[in-house]
Amino acid sequence: MFAGIDEVDWASMEHAYGPAGDVPAMLRGLASADPAEREQALDGMYGAVHHQGDVYACTLASIPFLFELVVDPGIQDRGSIVELLTSIGGIDLDEDDEDEIGDDEIEGAANYAMAATAVTAGAGVFFELMTDEDPGVRLSAPLALAALHDHPDRVLALLRERLPIEPDEEVRLALVEAAGRVALRHRSLAGQAATWLSRLAGEGFPPGLRLAALAQLARCAPDALPGDVVRVVTGLLRQLRSAPARRSGAAPAVDAQAGAAEAVAAVEAYPDTAGEPPAEERVAPVTLVGQLRALSDEEVPAPAAPWTADLLRTLHVGLDDRVAERTALLTDQLRSPDRRQRIDALRMSSGLIRAWRGSYEELVRLIGEQLATPDPLLAEAASHVLEELFGLAAPAADALAARVAADPGAWVRDWPSGPPALGSAVKALARLGDARAVPALAAALERPEVPHDVGFAIGHLGAAAAPLAEVLRRRLGEVPLDERAHDRAGPLLTGLAVLRADQALSEVLRVLRGVPEYRGEWVRTAALRALGAFGPAARGAVPELRALLRSPGVTSATEAAKALWAVEGDAGAVLPVLIEGLGAERVHEVRSAVNALGGLGARAAVVAPRLRALLGHEEQWLRVDAAVALWEVSGRADESVPVLLADWEKSRHVRVRVAEGLARMGAAGAGSDAARALRAELTSVRRYNAMDGVFGSHDTYEDEKLLALCRQALLRNTGKGPTT
Repeated sequence: MFAGIDEVDWASMEHAYGPAGDVPAMLRGLASADPAEREQALDGMYGAVHHQGDVYACTLASIPFLFELVVDPGIQDRGSIVELLTSIGGIDLDEDDEDEIGDDEIEGAANYAMAATAVTAGAGVFFELMTDEDPGVRLSAPLALAALHDHPDRVLALLRERLPIEPDEEVRLALVEAAGRVALRHRSLAGQAATWLSRLAGEGFPPGLRLAALAQLARCAPDALPGDVVRVVTGLLRQLRSAPARRSGAAPAVDAQAGAAEAVAAVEAYPDTAGEPPAEERVAPVTLVGQLRALSDEEVPAPAAPWTADLLRTLHVGLDDRVAERTALLTDQLRSPDRRQRIDALRMSSGLIRAWRGSYEELVRLIGEQLATPDPLLAEAASHVLEELFGLAAPAADALAARVAADPGAWVRDWPSGPPALGSAVKALARLGDARAVPALAAALERPEVPHDVGFAIGHLGAAAAPLAEVLRRRLGEVPLDERAHDRAGPLLTGLAVLRADQALSEVLRVLRGVPEYRGEWVRTAALRALGAFGPAARGAVPELRALLRSPGVTSATEAAKALWAVEGDAGAVLPVLIEGLGAERVHEVRSAVNALGGLGARAAVVAPRLRALLGHEEQWLRVDAAVALWEVSGRADESVPVLLADWEKSRHVRVRVAEGLARMGAAGAGSDAARALRAELTSVRRYNAMDGVFGSHDTYEDEKLLALCRQALLRNTGKGPTT
């Protein structure tokens, strides 16, 4: 074994962490009799040689030696090596990918292509591994064949042959999953695969096998799913919960050459219950790979089959936009007596609601019920889901209030680094505008360090947080005006601005007059916005505001102008400053001036030509802001609406701002282009900001805001009309 390994010039190659001279030691470590050494070697291969899926020259040089390892029956944990080879060789670059490759990525792309070629050339050995004595090898081999072998028809035939005679339950599920992958990669075989999977999903087969077949049908042939798929799946889950969990069991031996009828009969006759095999002794994981495996094991539901969660995730991915069915399935999962299946359902519920629009009242109510569980992990997971739902969390409001009242210790979370933050349940309740969050916020404001997000929570509560005004004022007066002034004063100023608590005028002026040099612009901006929120009640601040109009820095001058306009309403004083802001170098400063000018309305009509010129600016957000501001100062929408609709189509990211503008203009009359765009948005099932693999904590909130604005725009008539 490893013949010629020392003749490879490893030192001339590199991996993710430098010279690749240590790769031979890793390869030899994979052959070690010591489980800890094997784990360490595998960790090194993934962490350095195949770092985050990358393929280096040393990765390519390792492929022949990895194949040597997987075919040697004396090597342990060969299934992990099969998975490594599958990952190395399983990256496809289609024509679209190739078109997007830059000059600096050509070498990497070439390595991927060579890796795919090299592993595919040796993929024939995976056929032999399908009958290996090691169940771990047999578990990995089907997926390797599905991903890598260039004769998918042979692979599909072998999968069907192996299923009736495979004794290990998890391997049987891997055979089914591999069939789904073949169908996805080779659409010409999708019909054959779907026919087989549909048969396996029928009654008479073990529930785990049926669930696996349904999951793969959802991925590769969703139209072949039974019409009552939710009823079928929930019934299978109940059967699995009532059966002892097991990873393997003896199935009747059937000759591989037996006919299809005998093969199907053998699987049908396979008993659903079998004894649990003896647990294997494990070495405590000290590597990344080991830790990931341990985490995976921790997620295994004790009463149910250990692979149920994976099958359900696959099923949900396959069901995709069938929101009603996915919601019904999740409600059943959240009623499961298996707490780990409920935790998994919470994660999937979050993903579903974040990506798809639908009716979620019952689902959210069940999420709220998890807050009352004595299991802290389950309750905390539910809190996190509800925190991101904002107004959609309303069906769980009472459950959230009960959770907040029962657990004062979770009102604020302290972190090893960074400022403290409000707990998830408190934030979720505040985001509903529920006054029952006020006591928790009051307690948070009395802490030595105020949570950084308390001001935003008050923003959602609005007038319901009025009892907090006095403590906000007092705490602001105690803030030292040093280099940490922004962190300490920012949340307080935000809260005071929301409440328009003009009784704190002297405290805000103290901050404004004593702004520290470090992050001073941020502190000043927060103070100016608070003064602007106070309106005419802040007349005592006019001298400071007028002085700041002449201060250096476009941002401070613009913010001072906005505040002065709100306090005094003197357009003549602020207009020159804002016009000057239109010439700022930084786009965000120009946008600030544009929006401020729009706030002046007809009194800023003189800037209409300047705003009109910005309609052709290369920065999309500035174009949109200028279009809205042009309507505000001119009262005419005929120039603005086409720009807004064009940018609506160019990028979904500006749609909330565009809808906001259209709603204010009343430009979405019956039969208009604006009305058609807004109605199309309202009929879409997918959230406008849903992106695969990328999400933010405010995605659902922003999408629901967009929907509300679209409805408002379609209903509203300002009286100005599109051209008046």
